[in-house]
Amino acid sequence: MHGAMLEPNPWMVLPFVLLLAAIALGPLVWAHGWHKHYPKVALSLGAVTLAYYWLGLGAVERIGHTAHEYVSFIALIGSLFIVSGGIHITVKGEATPVANVVFLLVGAVIANVLGTTGASMLLIRPWLRMNRYRLTAHHVVFFIFIVSNVGGCLTPIGDPPLFLGYLKGIPFWWVLEHCWPMWLVGVGSLLAIFYVLDRRNFLRAPREVREKETGGGEQWQFRGLHNVAFLAVILGAVFIQNPPFLREVIMVAAAVGSYLTTPRPVHEANDFNFEPIREVAILFIGIFATMMPALDWLQLHARELGEPTPALFYWGTGVLSAVLDNAPTYLSFLSAAVGVFAPPPVLQQLQNAIAQGLSPDAVQDSITRGALEGMAKYFPHELATGQPSTEHLQLSVLLGPPENNLFIIAISIGAVFFGACTYIGNGPNFMVKSIAEHQKAHVPSFLGYVFRFTLPYLLPVLALTWWIFFRS
Repeated sequence: MHGAMLEPNPWMVLPFVLLLAAIALGPLVWAHGWHKHYPKVALSLGAVTLAYYWLGLGAVERIGHTAHEYVSFIALIGSLFIVSGGIHITVKGEATPVANVVFLLVGAVIANVLGTTGASMLLIRPWLRMNRYRLTAHHVVFFIFIVSNVGGCLTPIGDPPLFLGYLKGIPFWWVLEHCWPMWLVGVGSLLAIFYVLDRRNFLRAPREVREKETGGGEQWQFRGLHNVAFLAVILGAVFIQNPPFLREVIMVAAAVGSYLTTPRPVHEANDFNFEPIREVAILFIGIFATMMPALDWLQLHARELGEPTPALFYWGTGVLSAVLDNAPTYLSFLSAAVGVFAPPPVLQQLQNAIAQGLSPDAVQDSITRGALEGMAKYFPHELATGQPSTEHLQLSVLLGPPENNLFIIAISIGAVFFGACTYIGNGPNFMVKSIAEHQKAHVPSFLGYVFRFTLPYLLPVLALTWWIFFRS
């Protein structure tokens, strides 16, 4: 959603498709080789697209815009990962079904503050320890469902797709304002299903074992709590817009300060290392570069793809988020929404209304009236000056009129919720799987995850969310 309307060759979408296919299939069919060679794959495909935009289209400004978004994205994800890795939680006993439900609910809330990656890395080890005497696959999978994915849909910090939307200009509190009903349905339904499964598992354990493991109550111990101050610095920096890169510098400085001041035993207790964030950083260089043609083409041609519905955007974003990474999927559908609802004639009509100083009540067209209301609510300074940016004009058309607003909600919820469908849908999923395997937990295979848990338990929740909010 940049100012210049570029017309890339459709064939230049191919590097993006190849990279997403490699990310999805590489760890499954070429595990050892992929781990060794994924930087070459990501950087090579990214270089092809960058060369095309630089030498073929002369779109240096577009490349710079994308580079800024990447730096902002990885600064947040990386700093939260490092700071959360400096906090160690020890818990003993009290793995009753009710205690487990409360733990997952707290994790779902924390995911909106630390991000799903930070919350997952902070809480997965104490979660495994407190359930060690009856640890089964459903403990690992529902942790991924709730803490690593669905719980993080209330703030842009919560999940990478939503932070990318924030970088595109979607206001910070818009997500909480519009997505809390879906959060309640999604998290509440999954917790109810988990309670039934966990109570059945709890009652299977011999009574004497249950009484021994849960009778003493919970004993919590926290180490590295000084890192809460660094977390506060990072969260405060999210709201800094100018000057450019100040936000990112502050985040990186907080991460460095956290790492240097955290005692080594705390990092060792968390098995902390930089490999997970290194992999994310390298892969997303390739993703951000190669997805430029896909986003630009979608923005220009989305209106040719037929009459959209909120259900189509919800299921379309969701299904692709399940089998690909949910962050680029979110951006692809957001670009499609811009192309469908905010083409140049609509933007020109809105600009004319702003230039004439018209109030929403003085405008006949419902879309322009809603867009003016959106501009007044979310971008009042630009409305007052009469010089709104193209990006904010587009967002006003998407977020102002209620009929358009529902599409962005559908994209947001589809990307976050469906990211839980597979191990590859969202970054924290594989991290949690790896840690659980290291702790000798029962972890389902890729297909076992889908057929034993996603289809019977998660899919009904996704369908219920569609039925309540997006069916019309």
